[in-house]
Amino acid sequence: MAHIIVVGNEKGGSGKSTTSMHVATALARMGHRVGTMDLDLRQQSLGRYIENRRAFCARKGHALAIPDYVNLPEIAPEDVPQGTNINDHRLALAVQSLEPESDFILIDCPGSHTRLSQMAHAMADTLITPLNDSFVDFDLLARTRPEDGAILGPSVYSEMVWSARQTRAQAGLPPIDWIVTRNRLGSQQMHNKRKVGEALGKLSKRIGFRVAPGFSERVIFRELFPRGLTLLDLRDIGTDRLNLSNIAARQEVRDLVKTLNLPGVKVKF
Repeated sequence: MAHIIVVGNEKGGSGKSTTSMHVATALARMGHRVGTMDLDLRQQSLGRYIENRRAFCARKGHALAIPDYVNLPEIAPEDVPQGTNINDHRLALAVQSLEPESDFILIDCPGSHTRLSQMAHAMADTLITPLNDSFVDFDLLARTRPEDGAILGPSVYSEMVWSARQTRAQAGLPPIDWIVTRNRLGSQQMHNKRKVGEALGKLSKRIGFRVAPGFSERVIFRELFPRGLTLLDLRDIGTDRLNLSNIAARQEVRDLVKTLNLPGVKVKF
């Protein structure tokens, strides 16, 4: 069976699609068969990213590794098995269509709570939650006391992950390996960065996730999207000299993929 990677966070703007594209492309470049889908049915950022990549390769004649991508199938209500939610059925069919030809299936979830996102989280073998490095985003994971930052309890997203874990346990599936990545780390505001780091460290032990390095705030990530490129592609398209920022960003991608510790993956880029 394919290993399912879900990239989820109920808050928009945390870098989910950038993370999804870089992880999926990194795995494809290493020779793994990767299927992807985007559950943000309105915005479809990951779907458009991959579409841009296909267009760039066709236009420039490059043979870059491209993950497979499928949309959720359209299903007539009368074709849904009795007692089954139509969106649950659509997602299950999409996964089934990718599974025979995939080592990994990566699912990019919307920045909001939806039935599709909830079901995808229950399917996750590995869950990646990109988090902007601020207490605004931290609040999605836990409620804190303003006076001293003490953790009062899990917040809405953590409770949803807990529910997904229970669903998997009841089905006899292995537990979710949950990784929270700290995105948009800046060189300034060192005090805030330290406080967020300490809070994540405490919370990780309490509700069971690993903290991993994410992506710093860099212009290059926004510039790559229209061409469907990732940091790993720059030399392949004739960019012989990478500046120090690009080299550092490439290392961030490598560190993230290595930290995921996915089955059968030996990081070699």
